[in-house]
Amino acid sequence: MSDDTWESPSLADQFVDDAYATVKGYVRTYVLHHQLLENLPPPPAAVLDVGGGAGHQSFPLAQAGYEVTLLDSSPAMLAKAQERLQRLPGETQERVTLLPADALHAEEAVAGRRFEGVLCHGVLGYFAQPEPLVDQLIRCAADGGVISIMTGNANAMAVRPAMERRWGDALASFEATTEVGVLGVQARADTVDELSQILRSRGVQPLRWYGVWLFVDWLEFGGAELDPSDSQQLAATAAVELEASRRDPYRQLSRVFHLLGRKDPS
Repeated sequence: MSDDTWESPSLADQFVDDAYATVKGYVRTYVLHHQLLENLPPPPAAVLDVGGGAGHQSFPLAQAGYEVTLLDSSPAMLAKAQERLQRLPGETQERVTLLPADALHAEEAVAGRRFEGVLCHGVLGYFAQPEPLVDQLIRCAADGGVISIMTGNANAMAVRPAMERRWGDALASFEATTEVGVLGVQARADTVDELSQILRSRGVQPLRWYGVWLFVDWLEFGGAELDPSDSQQLAATAAVELEASRRDPYRQLSRVFHLLGRKDPS
């Protein structure tokens, strides 16, 4: 996918105002946040969020005391990030830097700075091959720094079309590595094993991997309506999703996975 795809205000609106306003959006943020806190060094560690969009994942880290640099190539997404940032407390705002830049030029954009945590969530699948972006993430990480990648799970490609009763598509998906996602954009998926091997070959040791979406995906694609205004139900849903994200066989069936690794000392 070209870098200018996300420059569309309509797509940015759909992503921020629709996707993150749902139960699925809340679950994604909640589950990833807890997974990150389990693996990142403690605040005030410096964190780089590559392709960070409107800051849904990195702003909670800033609120927790981390120093956050959010990098994104889309002016529309950065405008959304700025709008959301202004609603946060002043002390949190001071810990956040917004940086307009292409993910494939992240090292140049941060002027060689190295970060104790480098995040890249929901971005890798929009590149034809994972290696060029992974290389940028590693270059931006300090020795011993944690790299966090969330991307599509190629081993669970049949889940969505099956839940939508598109049986022909589901059958074809067992061998597929790409799909048109819920935003209408073509995306590629990876496997935990393949991405782990890419990291190892570049001096990054995988630490742990998690699932991200499981039951909420199945319910939504099966036609169930989930109410984000029911706070009690929302909290219960998030707690179940977090537990499932850590356990086999549940995490293996998550439509996306979250892989974390630590960069070896030079």
